[in-house]
Amino acid sequence: MAGFCGHQFNFLGLSDDESVYDKSRFVILPVPYEQTTTFGKGTADGPRAIISASHEVELFDDELLSEPYHAGIHTLPEMEITASGPEKMTESIYKNSLPLIENGKIICMLGGEHSISSGLVQAYHEKYPSLSVLQFDAHADLRETYQGQRFSHACAMKRIRDYVDKTAGIGIRNYSKEEYELIQKDNIPIVSGSELDMPDKWLDDILSYLTDDIYITIDCDFFDPSLMPGVGTPEPGGGRWYPTLNILKAVAKRKNIVGFDVVELMPIPGSLVSEFTAARLIYKLIGYITEL
Repeated sequence: MAGFCGHQFNFLGLSDDESVYDKSRFVILPVPYEQTTTFGKGTADGPRAIISASHEVELFDDELLSEPYHAGIHTLPEMEITASGPEKMTESIYKNSLPLIENGKIICMLGGEHSISSGLVQAYHEKYPSLSVLQFDAHADLRETYQGQRFSHACAMKRIRDYVDKTAGIGIRNYSKEEYELIQKDNIPIVSGSELDMPDKWLDDILSYLTDDIYITIDCDFFDPSLMPGVGTPEPGGGRWYPTLNILKAVAKRKNIVGFDVVELMPIPGSLVSEFTAARLIYKLIGYITEL
């Protein structure tokens, strides 16, 4: 963690006294892992960039009229990365997150590539057997394998479905014929990018389909590239800021969000837009979980 020490590596720049593990409801878990990305490279730098940008986020939330950080947000050191491949990495995430979950923590995992999500979902599924997963993403990520790898970032949701029966995707606007056929066969609820601005037509159905205990995985390419340009696989026509917050508010009001991740951020040299947006998004979601 060269360049960071003490509170400098804490999310929001909180002091160590303000982010004591035992008193924190939330835990930030940075996982700077990247091995299977296939277009833009640099998601391994995402966790550090998000944490650094978060120091510029105001602690007072102008919408909630509160300071959600008082619920406690503890930032762990960057997780050690294995060189043994993505399957071993997900196993390591699973094993390391189990004690956090047993301690009742709501984990926010920062990626890194999307393949890391399945390890944390597996751990949460042991604690919450009826767990369902809500995906914000441009891509379905439902391939059985990609380039010969079952644990590719392009297979993230397929690996999650090895543990979880109910998943739903929002903002999906690029996927293969293989994935389309699986979506049809398994009746997986998918909201296309063209439907994002019409939540009245689908949001209630999505929330009714999902179980009470929910995990949220947010691939940053869910957002339109004009808002979030720093991603490895950008797709036009994605989510906008306030409509996305309205969706997250609805989820937080009706569901028990047990954990979440924000992955696939690829910092762009000379631009801080994407990492600051991601940091703001994380703090907004923490606020919704805490206050709503």
